[in-house]
Amino acid sequence: MLGWSINLFRVFGIQLAIHGSFLLLLAYYAYDGWTLGGLPGVIWSLALIVLFFVCVVLHELGHSLTARRYGVNVPRILLMPIGGMAEFDRIPRKPSQELLITVAGPAVNFVLAAILLPLAWRGFFSDAEVPEFSLMNLVIQLVVANLFMGTFNLLPVFPMDGGRIFRALLAMKLPYLRATYWAVTVGKPLALLLATLAVMNALPFIPPQTAYGRTVTCILFLFIFWAGNAEYKHVLRRDEEERYWAEMSRRVQSIEPSVIDPQVPPLLEQSGPG
Repeated sequence: MLGWSINLFRVFGIQLAIHGSFLLLLAYYAYDGWTLGGLPGVIWSLALIVLFFVCVVLHELGHSLTARRYGVNVPRILLMPIGGMAEFDRIPRKPSQELLITVAGPAVNFVLAAILLPLAWRGFFSDAEVPEFSLMNLVIQLVVANLFMGTFNLLPVFPMDGGRIFRALLAMKLPYLRATYWAVTVGKPLALLLATLAVMNALPFIPPQTAYGRTVTCILFLFIFWAGNAEYKHVLRRDEEERYWAEMSRRVQSIEPSVIDPQVPPLLEQSGPG
């Protein structure tokens, strides 16, 4: 499914792509804007969702550019209706490096919120009602979205940023595989709980949503549940491969060169005619 994507352009040498289903998201926001305010509503709604995903791209670039400092190749950033995903060729095994790479994403959102806040300050604290399709309301929504994105990603649900931070902290004391196991084990029930609460419209940190919003949030947490389990299996398989090749290398090095006498011809050449 991740192959159903459309390449857009490169940012800092990283390919930016959108999943095919992203077009359905744009269509939904255009329709919702039309029903709320006609053509101005369409323009405002599309501007909001596009700028929101610009912030998502900047979040993923925070991860990606930090990762490249540690020699990690980042071929692509993929945008989907449930968010963005930077594709790394590997995750550094040094906990301090993974910690910095992970923290960089939410940090970008908090910096963006701080930059936009002065522009929205008057709208936040004015007694006058802010027009729905105004530029001020657009900036207010982006401030709220960045604060939400940065905080939401810090939930300790692996492989979200909070789960990766938890894994990195555990890996400072435990073997990497064991740290991954505990991060996934803690994250799984949380992901299922949050998916259930999303369907029930009972998430305390998310305002009342439409049926569409609840469905997308539920799908997001179910995807996170699957992705966490898949990454643990990947780390387990890689750990088994490393141990296998380490054992093979140990066995090869343990062979004494002196047991092979170059003067003795091979057995096949010693055997005479029957």
